[in-house]
Amino acid sequence: MIHIYSNDRFAAFHGSGFGSQMDTIVQSFQQVEDQFLHPAAARSRHAVRPHPDDESPVRTPFQVDRDRIIHSKAFRRLKHKTQMFLAPDGDHVRTRLTHTLEVTQIARTIARALRLNEDLVEAIGMAHDLGHTPFGHAGERVLNNLLPGFVHAEQSLRVVDRIEKDGQGLNLTNDVRNGIIHHSKPKGAITGEISGRPPTPEAQIMKISDGIAYINHDLDDAIRGDRIRADQVPSDVLEILGTRHSERINTLVCDIVESSAPALDQLDPGDQVIMMSERVQHGANVLRNFLFEYVYDPINEEVSTIKAQRIVQVLFEEAIRNPDTIPEEFARGLANESVERVAADYVAGMTDRYALRKFQELYIPTFWSG
Repeated sequence: MIHIYSNDRFAAFHGSGFGSQMDTIVQSFQQVEDQFLHPAAARSRHAVRPHPDDESPVRTPFQVDRDRIIHSKAFRRLKHKTQMFLAPDGDHVRTRLTHTLEVTQIARTIARALRLNEDLVEAIGMAHDLGHTPFGHAGERVLNNLLPGFVHAEQSLRVVDRIEKDGQGLNLTNDVRNGIIHHSKPKGAITGEISGRPPTPEAQIMKISDGIAYINHDLDDAIRGDRIRADQVPSDVLEILGTRHSERINTLVCDIVESSAPALDQLDPGDQVIMMSERVQHGANVLRNFLFEYVYDPINEEVSTIKAQRIVQVLFEEAIRNPDTIPEEFARGLANESVERVAADYVAGMTDRYALRKFQELYIPTFWSG
């Protein structure tokens, strides 16, 4: 049975004196974690940062991480970065920011149901795509060709470790940092691994929630954008997951909770404990493969995508030729790293519209209007 704690129980645990002493607030939160979270859940009291840091008297370390991420410049730039459609200007088309919010909402729902640490899940979710390039995975492929080894998950970690806060980084806890670096999945399987298994149940939740979010919202956008028709969706997907957007997400979330709860109770360090049933995982993989075949791969072959990739390449090469034009936010890295590495940081940090504007400034002449 899964137990979910309520606000009433939370308040009762604190008692009438809660908040009377600032230096006891975090300890009270951590006592709540000890009493109500699953034994396998990450505890904020055990959080470790790469560098010593002053901790908040009213927020746990994972809550501090979440807030540092939300207030970062890289997080704000996500609102103008591609999720699926390049440089979207429609009011309802998903962007990288709305994707991040949907991922985090799904992940918190699963974590709450399994009595895992919601704050850790939320912090990882908010940060996992900070390293995405302009024009989505199309831009990532270009930078990977120009700077072999460039991967958006590793770039996300680089953003929070070395670029944000005037080059000091955000000094996030290692649990959050490990969740960021391990969130990517291979093309064929929604539960597959690219960079190793996420080390905590919370990081595993975030990884699988990323897949749940995008296979559903990308399907929704693709249908509304006339890329595919609703009647093209494979029958297995409709029969197993459901016919509506909300129904499919609910099926996936409930199946993960039901399938993962027994594994959590028998947890061994390093185990994969966040999972789907075989039937529901089949439905999710069918949907994901359908999207690759009919949406993602065709978009990658479009002229507009090829042009966008060319823009990324040109901006990267221009930054290498003229490193003095790289903004100080990124150029401070030139003292210790190659110009290619710093140029990749600069270009990867661009929004779609900034990349387009910068390209226009560099290569499109301004004509005299008379």
